[in-house]
Formats: sequence, C-alpha cells, structure tokens
Amino acid sequence: MTSNVVEDELDFYSKAKKYWKDIPPTVDGMLGGYGHISNIDINSSRKFLLRFIRDGSNKTGTARALDCGAGIGRITKRLLLPLFKAVDMVDVTEDFLNKARSYLGEEGRRVRNYFCCGLQDFSPEPGAYDVIWIQWVIGHLTDDDLTNFLKRCRLGLQPNGIIVIKDNMAQEGVIMDDVDSSVCRDLDVVCKLIRRAGLSLLAQEKQENFPDEIYHVYTLALR
Repeated sequence: MTSNVVEDELDFYSKAKKYWKDIPPTVDGMLGGYGHISNIDINSSRKFLLRFIRDGSNKTGTARALDCGAGIGRITKRLLLPLFKAVDMVDVTEDFLNKARSYLGEEGRRVRNYFCCGLQDFSPEPGAYDVIWIQWVIGHLTDDDLTNFLKRCRLGLQPNGIIVIKDNMAQEGVIMDDVDSSVCRDLDVVCKLIRRAGLSLLAQEKQENFPDEIYHVYTLALR
C-alpha cells in the first residue's frame, strides 16, 4: 500500500505539483512524451464508454461529465465533449487549465467549470454527473485520499451514472516513481480500494496496442 512507499505525504503532493508545473502544456507533455498513443487511447476509451451510454434500459445519461486530472483537456476535447452536452474539468495545474481554453476551440464553450484543485481536496457537486472520468492520475493520491475521493465521486453521480478509472497497473504491489512523485498500484490493490470506497466493478478492460515498454493500462467502470 502507499503507506509503505510514501514517507512524507505533504512532500509527495508538493513534489508532484512542482513536477507538473514544469511540464509543457501540450498533448506530448500530458502523455510523458508518448503523444503518438493519444488516438489509440481515445478510440479504445470511446468504445468502452459507448457500452454504457448506448445500451440497455439502465443506460448512462449524456448530460454532464467530469474530467479528473484533465490537464489541457485532451480527453475533454476528443472523448467527452463529442458525447456529453456539458463537461467540467479539474486539474491541479493552473497553466494547463488556462491552455485548455484555447486548445478546446469552439466546443470549449460547453465546458462549464475549470476547477484548479488537487483531487485530494476536490468534491464533485452531488448528483451532478453521468460520467466521472479519472485517467492517469490516481497514482498522485495516497490510498486514503483515493478511497475518500472515490466516495465523494460516488455521491457526485446521477442515477445510472458511472465512474471510469483508466490507469497504469503494476505487475505486483505498489511502485514509487520519484520523478513525478506518483505511485503505480497493481490491479488487485486498486480493486481493493474501489471496494473500500463502497463501489462495485461493472467492467474492466486491458488496453491493447500500447508500446511494450510502458505499464499495462486498464480501464475500469464503477458504480
């Protein structure tokens, strides 16, 4: 668990904030130099999400989505705005959210709120969202903060709403990355924290066609 690898919680968060402050506000910057995988990532995410918003009597609505760890809005622009009437974005780095206003173009008018906040301190508006999308950011939260954030996200859902986590998964245990001050958990650890937050796993999918040298990436739908 993160308590075994994070020695100083305040330091863990402040180092991450400083790391992202120095990253260029570009797609390549958001993806750590792997900007070329963006299309593969978005296309897979869209197929995964369409299962829930197009199928079944209890299908998920398309009124409003929340993009967590949104950066400059790569996912908001390519995945969420084409499917939802309105989107909110939350990110800890103010420069990224400022860049998003131009990066998103005309469709960015449908972004209602740009929240500059770390997820450990963020509370989604209760009952507001059909989908809460959390990608490549859970590693910046301690176990307790991730569990509590997911509890708050659960309260932020509309009826039939879902939370989606898409992130790197370690082969085993929890691995610390000192460069960006994040952790990578294995799938079992993540699922344990999901259950601790009172959520159930609706679906999971391993991302295909990513470079061999990076972590395995899984997409998880929760409610």
